[in-house]
Amino acid sequence: MTFAALAFRIFVQPKRYGDCFDCFRLFISEDKILRICHLEVRNFRGINKAEILLPNHAVLIGDNNTGKTSLLEAIDLALGPDRLNRLPPIDEHDFYQGRYLPPEPVGEDAGDGEEGPANGDMEAAPEVEGAPDEATEAEDAPIIRIDVTVVGLNDEQKAHFGDTIEFWDNEQSKLYQEPNPEGVDPAHISEAIRVTFLGWYEPEEDDFQGKTFFTRSLTEGESGQPFRKTDKQRCGFLYLRSLRTGSRALSLERGSLLDIILRLKELRPQMWEATLSRLSEYDVASDPALGITGVLESINASLKKYVPKEWGIHPHLKVSNLTREHLRKVITAFIATGDGDHAAPFYRQGTGTLNMLVLAMLSQIAEDKQNVIFAMEEPETAIPPYAQKRIVHEVRKLSAQTIFTSHSPYVLEEFQTEETIVLRRDTHGALDQAQIELPNSVKPKRYRQEFRTRFCEGLLARRILIAEGATETQSFPVVCRRLAELDPEKYASLEALGICIIDAGSDTQIADLAKLYAGLGKRVFGLCDRQDPADEVAIKAEVEALFMHGEHGFEDLVLKNTTEDALKRYSASVTWPPHLQHKYPNPADDIDAAMAELFEWGKANWVSADFLAQCSEAEVPEWLRQKAAELKELCDPQPTADGDAGNGGDAGPDLFLAASDDHGAD
Repeated sequence: MTFAALAFRIFVQPKRYGDCFDCFRLFISEDKILRICHLEVRNFRGINKAEILLPNHAVLIGDNNTGKTSLLEAIDLALGPDRLNRLPPIDEHDFYQGRYLPPEPVGEDAGDGEEGPANGDMEAAPEVEGAPDEATEAEDAPIIRIDVTVVGLNDEQKAHFGDTIEFWDNEQSKLYQEPNPEGVDPAHISEAIRVTFLGWYEPEEDDFQGKTFFTRSLTEGESGQPFRKTDKQRCGFLYLRSLRTGSRALSLERGSLLDIILRLKELRPQMWEATLSRLSEYDVASDPALGITGVLESINASLKKYVPKEWGIHPHLKVSNLTREHLRKVITAFIATGDGDHAAPFYRQGTGTLNMLVLAMLSQIAEDKQNVIFAMEEPETAIPPYAQKRIVHEVRKLSAQTIFTSHSPYVLEEFQTEETIVLRRDTHGALDQAQIELPNSVKPKRYRQEFRTRFCEGLLARRILIAEGATETQSFPVVCRRLAELDPEKYASLEALGICIIDAGSDTQIADLAKLYAGLGKRVFGLCDRQDPADEVAIKAEVEALFMHGEHGFEDLVLKNTTEDALKRYSASVTWPPHLQHKYPNPADDIDAAMAELFEWGKANWVSADFLAQCSEAEVPEWLRQKAAELKELCDPQPTADGDAGNGGDAGPDLFLAASDDHGAD
């Protein structure tokens, strides 16, 4: 199938199953669909410990370097059929804080009485045959441990895994371990397999090792039963890394997307012998006119002086490394795009075209394999919004389970609130999840309708400023940006502070939205005009800081606290609406009344924001200047005398230059 045909099937072709397909899925019990339901990670990259429950489909969101990608990489270590082919499968930077050696002795054992580095609650090497106990002499050497639970097994998988099968309670979201055999009969109890990846440092080899086992064998048997590549293939886990898979998608390298498709279709191209034979017969640069032949003949004549005649040297140029593996690496597909028929290597296409090609091929894999679990990083990369939504929809339809990471509101719109997992990681490397629980005042219909503009950006941000209405939402970021331009030491833009401003729609919604975002681990601030005492108390209970001015509207705050010169300058620079121009032919004669009506006419239409954008620092109302400075201090506190930033700031990464690999926490 051509690339055009593959892309057509995803982005153009009408839905094969009609609109009823998604409705049909709603009636399928989650315990009947192949999926990863539980993931536990220890000592892996930026994650000291994590325990995550996954729904049938999930999108993982969180700050950069929270650990979203690390979770997908952890699953790949346990279930990826080709992941452990990489040697070594892990390295120093895959261990939490880079600690892979046993901690130094402390107290009397240390000899000098000094305390060694703490090992925290990092997993130590268990005593399992074939696992780290024979790989390390130290009992408390750190070990990477990843446990994955897979449910929804079909009859073929149940027969294959046999005695390693356990049972999962879908209602309690935990392993069923009761001694009563009849307890597994209810519908909410389903067959499951647990898989454990163990990674450790091997001192004798001075290298790193990694193996996968059936978890049950680690707890019940004397030796761990390996979870082999053929077992992993039964689970159907496929991981698409952002911008990494495309470079080899249409090559014949082992594990490439094209290679996977050929194996699923049970096609074995009988091309190697014929290709190798033809290449071996090809004499490169044999034409004497090129001049290379003469040079080679002179070399041959010189060699004859030193070697027996029967050697028959006759040097000539051939295509080198005539092996199948070499051909797998160098044979690639060429694609013609745009007008004309000039073809170029597929990996030289544009990023968006390449990503859509990869996703089109993934849809082929899903169709052929049927029982497949897809994990994808950021499907929005270099792809327009309409294509993002179509990709997510199609992949969800074709897969038993999908696990996405994303920063795109268009991707998040395709998931229900219960499918959206907000990840949070503390300073000790503990990663946990939070579910979105809408307050009673925010109905699901309204949430979906206003998701992208009002809710989604807040889900993707670290700090939230909830503003009472549209005028505040438009104007406060503008005034902060303007003040930062005038005095960057004192002020900062909301963007620089990592703050997303959310329009609450009314003051009655501020407390509920603040509670929603605070429950997801966000730092939340409020911005509003004067409130009744009871409402003020309710809002303050849900926000870290409330910025409440004493006027009855934001427009009054600006008009009463700026300068006459600023009002007159602005009035002369704008085009007035006809009805106000007729009423105030010369606005400067009655500037206060004229500007009040202009602000009222342009309420929620950027008039107040445009005015503030042209003010000097002294012309910006003092209350706005104070709150902009306070917000900067709360989010970006100045270092104290001992070098600490105080308690108001967020812990951020320390940047330094070093030779590094792609092993970030995210």
